[in-house]
Amino acid sequence: MDSPIVGQSLSQTLRLRLEHFFVRAAAGLSKVLGVERASGLSGALWRWIAPWTARHARAHTNLARSLPNLSSAERDAVLTAMWDNLGRTFAEFFHLRALLDGGRLTLENPEVFAALAARPGLVACAPHMGNWETLGAYALQQGAQVAGVYKELSNPLVEKYVYDLRAPFYPAGLLPKSALAARRLVRQAKAGGIVAFLADQRDTRGISSPFFGRPAPSTPFPAFVARSLDLPLCAMRVLRLPGSRFSLRVDEIPVPKTDDRDADVRAATAALQAKFEEYIRAAPGQWMWAHKRWG
Repeated sequence: MDSPIVGQSLSQTLRLRLEHFFVRAAAGLSKVLGVERASGLSGALWRWIAPWTARHARAHTNLARSLPNLSSAERDAVLTAMWDNLGRTFAEFFHLRALLDGGRLTLENPEVFAALAARPGLVACAPHMGNWETLGAYALQQGAQVAGVYKELSNPLVEKYVYDLRAPFYPAGLLPKSALAARRLVRQAKAGGIVAFLADQRDTRGISSPFFGRPAPSTPFPAFVARSLDLPLCAMRVLRLPGSRFSLRVDEIPVPKTDDRDADVRAATAALQAKFEEYIRAAPGQWMWAHKRWG
């Protein structure tokens, strides 16, 4: 066995290595089974196991507060669909190239995408819906040079493995969230490239924006970049369809430009979150309700 991970006790090191082993084993099994069988099996396992976790209780609370008109049975159905989607997304992560090469992702509004892609520089944001991991692969397939930012995983072994799989889809750089990453993304956008964010998570240093009728700490950075550099801001949504197929929608988000830049950023951030809410309301079983979105 390799030496323990720096700063970790022996028991912690063993736990981290065990988690890494299971992820690698799941990847190997997924590749053997093929995308559709692996997706179905992983979805079934997550539907069975996840409701016993604390994250399920959090998801139930978030859903009940956000969509109070749903019946108890309807909430249960949404959460079952949510865990199924997350399980499928996990297995499909190891098949991203095959998903795109197989034509499994179609564009709902190609005219909007073409108009945005033709402009120099773009700030693209998405929620954790459908299989959001396909977005980087799709952009690369279209010849786009995308830079992205992500939240590092707590297990450094799994983090490195997942990063090595994901990074090739972001040829302009895939950066862990930090002040340095923010500066690099601004340079990429200023140079006419595309910068991508998953912008539906809580940002404790962000600004408060309405989300399902409640204030939610939201990142203002995408709107700030778009407003400061006079670039288009867009929301992108991946919707899961039967048979590990997906539909991609792109919508431009209005970015005001007045004498009050801070107010403009707040307005654009609120508009982006409102678009995310619209997406989620249309397919609530495909969003990650287990996020600590509101606090």
